[in-house]
Amino acid sequence: MLKLLTAALCATICLSGLAEAQDRQRLGYGRLLTNDFFGDGEDRWRTGGFQSSRVWGPAWEGMAPSGFGQLLELRLAAEILAPDDIRTPDPSDRPYAGALSIGLHTHFARGPMEYSVGGDVVFLGPQTRLDEFQDAFHDTFNIVPPSDAVRDAQIENDIRPNLVAEAGRSFQVGKASSLRPFVEARAGVETLVRAGVDFTYGGLGQGELLVRDGVSGQRYRVVQADWTGFSFVVGADIARVSDSEFLPSERGIGLEETRERVRAGVMWRSETGISGFYGLTYLGEEFEGQDEGQIVGAIRWRVPF
Repeated sequence: MLKLLTAALCATICLSGLAEAQDRQRLGYGRLLTNDFFGDGEDRWRTGGFQSSRVWGPAWEGMAPSGFGQLLELRLAAEILAPDDIRTPDPSDRPYAGALSIGLHTHFARGPMEYSVGGDVVFLGPQTRLDEFQDAFHDTFNIVPPSDAVRDAQIENDIRPNLVAEAGRSFQVGKASSLRPFVEARAGVETLVRAGVDFTYGGLGQGELLVRDGVSGQRYRVVQADWTGFSFVVGADIARVSDSEFLPSERGIGLEETRERVRAGVMWRSETGISGFYGLTYLGEEFEGQDEGQIVGAIRWRVPF
């Protein structure tokens, strides 16, 4: 299995290199940083994450091509999950976990429907060095770091495949807004089926490619149009969860089968090309020992040079 996953990782890297060859060109780059410090100010549970996308494909004409595999996205992501108390956690709380992933996804359209399908190789545990990164970051800013006991009890080293698929359709609501219902399925590190909707007021997303962040559900711009001004987004979704490597049952953690997210955000872009995004997402309870939800913030900025 390890050899198979290593081969999949090498194939992902090779395919991303081939994406620039022949009839493909680089179309865009996007990223999103999530952290509960930008939300409810706590340092717990889905405490921090980062996701970035690089996209290659044929000349962009305001929408994804119809062919599967014509437009390719190289996706990189990192996430840290932690118990509520990172010094002396409750035994029923979730264990500390670090996850790094690399994957290849494709975006395409068939009629009014938009699709995104792909896979990632996910590295879990101390091998990611994310616990060391958080420890050094907290030490630099004089923040209490995770205790040695918390780090020692974190999710063990592992390498897992993860499959992700989403289908959605946008409906115009008046001249300045749109409504986009979607469904999503994930299998691997976390196995779930999700349904939701995003509402946008403003020019954000019109003629652009947006990619959904796995933690917050916020969508960030990758292939961008030249619009200026403000756009506002709100959204919500609910998931049916059947399995999670972050919440192992052998440790006595009970998985919540239903998971909710509610989000809102604002995007702006100046005439000079400076742009930014700030959003908030409420994440519902994910395990039985979690007594409340949490709010994470999402930030993106871009300053052209």
